[in-house]
Amino acid sequence: MTTAYLGLGSNVGRRERNLSAARRRLRQKGARILRQSRVLETEPWGVTDQPRFLNQVVEVDWRGSPRSLLNVAKAVEREGGRRPTRRWGPRVIDVDILLFGTEHVDRPDLRIPHPRIAERSFVMEGLQELGAGGAIAPGIALRKSRL
Repeated sequence: MTTAYLGLGSNVGRRERNLSAARRRLRQKGARILRQSRVLETEPWGVTDQPRFLNQVVEVDWRGSPRSLLNVAKAVEREGGRRPTRRWGPRVIDVDILLFGTEHVDRPDLRIPHPRIAERSFVMEGLQELGAGGAIAPGIALRKSRL
């Protein structure tokens, strides 16, 4: 089992219900949710002419690879009603892998730690709340070394 941290977000429809449904779907697909941060209401990031988001970080135990967790995250988004739109646009549900144990992955469709982890205060707050703050530094150092 690997401890992973996922970022959940919703700014379309019944946002709180969308987060709850995503957590339920994650559990149904094998993610054991250990803890979850409080839900924060945040301004949109990237594209600002859209509704405010509800965001949350969840800590999960995952038996499988980062790729298998990504596949589950994408399935949860599809089942939750997410449809492809403009980048950083409105979404019913968003599920991002923030951290996956101590692994570093750099593929076109999967980057761990999440490349914008330090740019989003709601992600940092959620990770700190769950005690994952110490796990962030290596990823940020790796990211900065590429600049």
